[in-house]
Amino acid sequence: MPADVDFQDMHFIIVALTLFLFWLLLSGHFTVLLLGLGGLSTLLVVWILRRMDRVDGESTTAHFSLRLLGFCSWLLWCVVKANVDVVRRIWDPSLPIDPCWRRLDTQVTSNLEKTLYANSITLTPGTLTTDVRDDHFMVHSLSEAAIEELKAGEMERRIRRIGL
Repeated sequence: MPADVDFQDMHFIIVALTLFLFWLLLSGHFTVLLLGLGGLSTLLVVWILRRMDRVDGESTTAHFSLRLLGFCSWLLWCVVKANVDVVRRIWDPSLPIDPCWRRLDTQVTSNLEKTLYANSITLTPGTLTTDVRDDHFMVHSLSEAAIEELKAGEMERRIRRIGL
């Protein structure tokens, strides 16, 4: 490795290659034009990411782990269950759609954990994180049951277990 390439440069090179391979996997197109556009979009994203790290001076990276993979699998299952619940509430008039907006106290501390938690809530159909504070989120839900499930804390426990 050349002497002028430091660890942070290697980090951005790895991020660029990973993003491009992910783009290639999802697109499945191998024409010169699309490969070039995919490469350019990847470089643009990495350039913006690098500039953001310079501006705020805080490089935040999530390291891949089996716990993160396990959380993503669990979250995918939660999304499927929530989709079924929302469809049932729409089709079955006996199941109430009772929108509510509640405060959800949290114990996650890092910005990365808060972001993952808030986005996981929002990805789950029927719930939406509307405000993120130091010690709580404001969450909108189609039913009180979804809020109670969040208050039970399983999602937060799993996020804290990842160790971001």
